[in-house]
Amino acid sequence: MSKQEPPAGSPSQSASVSSVLLIKPGSLGDIVHALPVASALHAAWPEAKLTWVIDPRWQPILDGNPAIDEIVPFPREEFRGWKNLPRAIAWYGSQRHRRPDVAIDLQGLLRSALVARCSCSRRTIGLSDAREGSVGFYHKYAKVTATQHAVDRYLAVLRVLDIPRPARLDFPLPAGDPVAQPLPEGYLLLHPFARGAGKSLDAEAIRGLCERLWPTPVVLAGVGDSPAELPGNVIDLTRKTTLSQLIGLIRHARKVISVDSGPMHIAAAVRVPLLSIHTWSDPRRVGPYSSSAMIWQGGELRTQSLSTPLLPEKPLTPRDLDAIAAWALAQDPARPDATRGHADI
Repeated sequence: MSKQEPPAGSPSQSASVSSVLLIKPGSLGDIVHALPVASALHAAWPEAKLTWVIDPRWQPILDGNPAIDEIVPFPREEFRGWKNLPRAIAWYGSQRHRRPDVAIDLQGLLRSALVARCSCSRRTIGLSDAREGSVGFYHKYAKVTATQHAVDRYLAVLRVLDIPRPARLDFPLPAGDPVAQPLPEGYLLLHPFARGAGKSLDAEAIRGLCERLWPTPVVLAGVGDSPAELPGNVIDLTRKTTLSQLIGLIRHARKVISVDSGPMHIAAAVRVPLLSIHTWSDPRRVGPYSSSAMIWQGGELRTQSLSTPLLPEKPLTPRDLDAIAAWALAQDPARPDATRGHADI
């Protein structure tokens, strides 16, 4: 089997595609990054059935997506440990009936490559930097580099399929659900938690930023531990929202301040005024995919750009919190239409 990207302008092999299996179980931010791929596939093959394999935790992200015909939950958490091996084997075996014309593995791990193999796909496409030996399962792969943003990496599979990259990227996201309690108009959303070590804001930084934003209402949200003795302008919704409610909170916020996390990417996709805090992660690769977003990195607050050099790591200081609060309290810029997300970077 050829393990390379076809030359530009090669004859299309996609005319007879009637079914596509898109394998991207997680994480949350990566699901957002992959949305333009699904939209582009649907635009190129509107009659093809598009099925997305996803971790059930992130399934609400795909609710109402016009490109997706079927969602297949991949309950990874239920497969952990040797005692759950029979359950995992049964799940993989249950995919044999799918037989898609094309399976696209954007996860790039052994378990996702096995999904493609067990689906009995005619062709399996992946990325050149896939790990755990998964490249060996692909018929072709798209060449990508470690310096590309995740959105651009995923879109590289389109070239292998002879599909042009869209001039305008589409990030369709659901409207989200309201939270139970009423919220004041013009609130700022602060999302200070992330899974990666050293990405989250500590209690002192959270409290200090909220104090600097007084008396503007601040909704504190996410999966993490809220600090004690928060000022009275804070509405603490940590660990109290569903993913759908968090999407709704982001959409209706006046501005969003977030560390590098999945909710940050949701805010970028729906074009809410956003400031993303990067303590050590590279915003050129995993930052907000929007040139209207702001980032803090290396002690500087600046407009997001995929070509700006990375600055040396620096911890957040009181002076940085002053600058972040000043951005949040400044007069709002003209806000783009956020009913559907579009990239402009």
